[in-house]
Amino acid sequence: MSALAIITARGGSKRIPKKNIKEFCGKPIIAYSIEAALASKLFDEVMVSTDSEEIASVARYYGAKVPFMRSEKTSDDFATTADVLQEVITEYGKRGQKFDTMCCIYPTAPFVTGDKLRQSYDKFIAFEADMLESVVAFSFPPQRAFVVRDGLLAYRYSEHANTRSQDLERWYHDAGQFYFHRIESFMKQEDRLSVRIVPFELPETEVQDIDNLTDWKLAEMKYRLMEK
Repeated sequence: MSALAIITARGGSKRIPKKNIKEFCGKPIIAYSIEAALASKLFDEVMVSTDSEEIASVARYYGAKVPFMRSEKTSDDFATTADVLQEVITEYGKRGQKFDTMCCIYPTAPFVTGDKLRQSYDKFIAFEADMLESVVAFSFPPQRAFVVRDGLLAYRYSEHANTRSQDLERWYHDAGQFYFHRIESFMKQEDRLSVRIVPFELPETEVQDIDNLTDWKLAEMKYRLMEK
């Protein structure tokens, strides 16, 4: 099957200026996503979808292709990742290029490696899934969460007030790193509830949302730990 890697890298980050090409442990953070995709040897093409010529230049330097620039419509604050992926697939189709599967990789995901992509792809194919999503378990059981009612703490799920943590089902959330899709299914689907999604679990030490500079420093610490 033919496979496409799409790295979504919009310009104009406000909280962290030039976030997608900011230096992270010695090189632009987007370079890690590009190098992981190339190292996996899974993809017929590794491309970056961006509206920034500066990001495009960095992406090409590290080996990715930027065959076309992102449209104005998918570059504003309201465009979703799905909008971007649909645009990319449609544009490739206009150029006579079609792929069976795609992997969306975020540009600020330095913990992604070629090995993780290969392992997740094997699972994705083995389960004949429509989608694979990278996930991480909540570090504290959400079933034991508190809420504030009338100024006082209360259990959100009172039935679990005395349940041992080890007896609670593990809950997960999106790791925000990468996703595999069957393109035919992706282009047809109306919502995630209608497709078969398999998880690829990542350790908490290799997951970090990067929304501000404190997050950035934490991510660098975790990355150095992963390297060791």
